[in-house]
Amino acid sequence: MARSHFTLSLAAVRHNARTLIGALGGAELWAVVKADGYGHGAADVARAALAEGATALCVATAGEAAALRPDFPHARVIVLGPSGPDDVRAAREIGLEIVVSDGPVPDGVPVHLKLDTGMGRWGLSEVPAPGRDVVGLMSHFASADSDPAFTRLQTGRFLEATAPYSHLTRHLANSAGALRYPEARLDAARCGIALYGISPFGGDPGDDGLRPALRWESEIALVKTLRPGESTGYGRRFVAGAPTCIGIVPVGYADGFRRAMSGTEVLVAGRRATVVGTVSMDALAVALPDGGSVGDPVTLVGDGVLIEQHACVSGTIGYEIACGLVTRPPRAQREVVGA
Repeated sequence: MARSHFTLSLAAVRHNARTLIGALGGAELWAVVKADGYGHGAADVARAALAEGATALCVATAGEAAALRPDFPHARVIVLGPSGPDDVRAAREIGLEIVVSDGPVPDGVPVHLKLDTGMGRWGLSEVPAPGRDVVGLMSHFASADSDPAFTRLQTGRFLEATAPYSHLTRHLANSAGALRYPEARLDAARCGIALYGISPFGGDPGDDGLRPALRWESEIALVKTLRPGESTGYGRRFVAGAPTCIGIVPVGYADGFRRAMSGTEVLVAGRRATVVGTVSMDALAVALPDGGSVGDPVTLVGDGVLIEQHACVSGTIGYEIACGLVTRPPRAQREVVGA
């Protein structure tokens, strides 16, 4: 029996796609659905985004692209990661576009040349004269969520380097860039995290008109009272100083609820409850000052409980929380609504 239940709202995905398209002011929205759609389900998100006006899908590997191709035989699919001979072969066979950030440009497959403007990762140091198979020029922001000065520096570098080739599709902005930097929107923007209703800035997604697309629920499996001096969880990180009612939820870090999320809040029967003690592989404990019952619903994400808040407590980013969720059987049930 599944330990938790995930619900993906396609209505929210479509809303977020419309919001991004509106922000882009005429630039194309390219939906980034790598890592199984940031844990949300790549095919479902891709279908909703394309239906709402996205014009391409972006993935990390040719393998991810091949998994999508049967459902989207005519969609434009761009592989963002580095491409070796096997990837180039797959691109030719199933009609993919690839990114070249080092080495020779292969023939017979549409190519995007990637320029390193400050990310310090994949990317060419300068743009070579594009050959006949080059369809796009791109770069990648390092800190569009937090450093406007450096983001504008990167944008300036990219615009200067690609000015002679403005007839090609130029794409630079990610979600943060699309929402904050008009000068970086150019011909297309590769948007991932915002499409899922998670803020690229780590705050409330509603501030940018976004709606969280994922809901995560479980239930209380055990209720017990700790006497003063008794503890719950490994390492005795929570020791009761007074009689304390706790509820045990059958979800843990094997499901994507990270150990570092101890101290975050969830909803139990609609009321805020704090996660206490060490999160185990298969269980977590919540303090229930007003008591509780076995079977009480627990909302881990949803109804105002944000992935961003969990990320803040655990010292990471919403991307990592979302990508680490185990949303499918046998650990979880998954439901898609709003199709």
